[in-house]
Amino acid sequence: MPTDARCLVETDDSSATVRLTGVLDRAGVEAVAGTLLGRCWARPGPVLVDLSGVRITDPRAREALDEIRGAIADWPAADLLFVSGDRPVPRPAGVPPELLDVELPPVVEAAREARALVTEGCTRWGLPELAEPACIAVTEMVNNVVAHAATPMTLRLAPRGSALHLAVRDHAAGRPTYAGPAPVDSVGGRGLLLIDVVARRWGSTPLPDGKVVWCVLHAEDETAFRN
Repeated sequence: MPTDARCLVETDDSSATVRLTGVLDRAGVEAVAGTLLGRCWARPGPVLVDLSGVRITDPRAREALDEIRGAIADWPAADLLFVSGDRPVPRPAGVPPELLDVELPPVVEAAREARALVTEGCTRWGLPELAEPACIAVTEMVNNVVAHAATPMTLRLAPRGSALHLAVRDHAAGRPTYAGPAPVDSVGGRGLLLIDVVARRWGSTPLPDGKVVWCVLHAEDETAFRN
């Protein structure tokens, strides 16, 4: 599909490989980035980007491609691999077996279903110590969509070693901002603070039609806290 007058992004629903063709300069990166980010969310597991058919005219454009990979580094079960030159294009792995996701409506009851899935995942993957803090984080993430985005959402989670990666994808442009602890006499405003407390890292990634809010919790952090 065309994303820029000079650069094409070719995708195939039957394959995890994406091909860039034409000429890519810094001005065209934003449109390409949107397509790649959307593809990475739509297809869990490593997405392979074949650069053999594209000419990159600005070093900053190549740096921007690397930044896209960094933007999804903490998404559950996501990776972006770049190949170029005469090397054969490897076949990416399929959908990771250790992955759970669910579509949720923007209703108050969605948080309960989200907590149930998180608890199931932590039990299945041998991370029971993360069930409680992960439920705190996912409750705030889902409730934030209900209160502010008001769109359907997708919850996705996957383990990576002793860490749990959570993400909620909605279809609203507004991104959460955290300005530090809320005053003790304020009403509300503590959701992001709770995520910041229980997660080692968290953030949001804009998509052309919404955003992904993600966080990463580590088992050793919870063990150290309890000891």
